[in-house]
Amino acid sequence: MRSNSFMHITLRLYAMLSDHLPPEADGQRRKGNELPLNVPEGATVQGVIDRFNLPSKLVHLVLVNGVYIPPRARDGHALAANDELAIWPPVAGG
Repeated sequence: MRSNSFMHITLRLYAMLSDHLPPEADGQRRKGNELPLNVPEGATVQGVIDRFNLPSKLVHLVLVNGVYIPPRARDGHALAANDELAIWPPVAGG
């Protein structure tokens, strides 16, 4: 469902994903790995991922307000005003 109304969320991208954040969006400036955004009401987690062209192989851990959103639920998980969307790539090392 699309609407002409917008809501504020915060997008945080970690590690190499932060390279995908522009210096500015929606009139808001990037602060490190964080970018305040205005998204349409009804916007989904996957919609934000697609908006920033995040490579699917690098979108591993996705949290909304600290709650894990599995891959199969991202397209249907609608964001709400003031949500915090955090995305991490796969972690390697040892």
